[in-house]
Amino acid sequence: MTALRPGDQVRVVMTKWRHRPHWRFEGTFLGSDEHGDWIGFAAGSTMSRPGASYVAPVDQVVLVPAAGDDLLRGWVATFHAPHGPIHTYVDMTTPPTWHVVDGVAQVHAVDLDLDVVRGLTGRVWIDDEDELAQHRVELDYPDDVVALAVATAERIQAAVTDRVAPFDGSAERWLRQHRSDGVDPT
Repeated sequence: MTALRPGDQVRVVMTKWRHRPHWRFEGTFLGSDEHGDWIGFAAGSTMSRPGASYVAPVDQVVLVPAAGDDLLRGWVATFHAPHGPIHTYVDMTTPPTWHVVDGVAQVHAVDLDLDVVRGLTGRVWIDDEDELAQHRVELDYPDDVVALAVATAERIQAAVTDRVAPFDGSAERWLRQHRSDGVDPT
């Protein structure tokens, strides 16, 4: 893939198991650091999936984990600017991959239902365990995929709870940079 530059358009494409469409949205590449690639989404951005859409009430930045061991990369994190509905939302996914489609950089991952959420009060929880149980049967998730999603959710929940990087406030500089001028803050 061609190297991205701050300000380049990025499309995020999440699917569900067996290539079922899920959330899609457009953002701006902000830059990379030791944690991975950062994508900005402005307040008012529309995110859509079949049968639903969502308009972002505040700026958000998404972190796509850095290259490395795929057993540690099965997630995509979204950090909300102040006054958003939540602070942090982490989707458990297959390891994200980058592609260029029709000249636009695209990151893709399969959403594996489980999410780790930090609410505005600081409470951290794993969400959608019921959805994982249902889809495990309905969509015939392989046992190793389920085991990885559960283990990743537990690991990410501990990292978010303990404020371990990148869940330690690392996103704040990217949120500030995204709101200001779109230039890599490093």
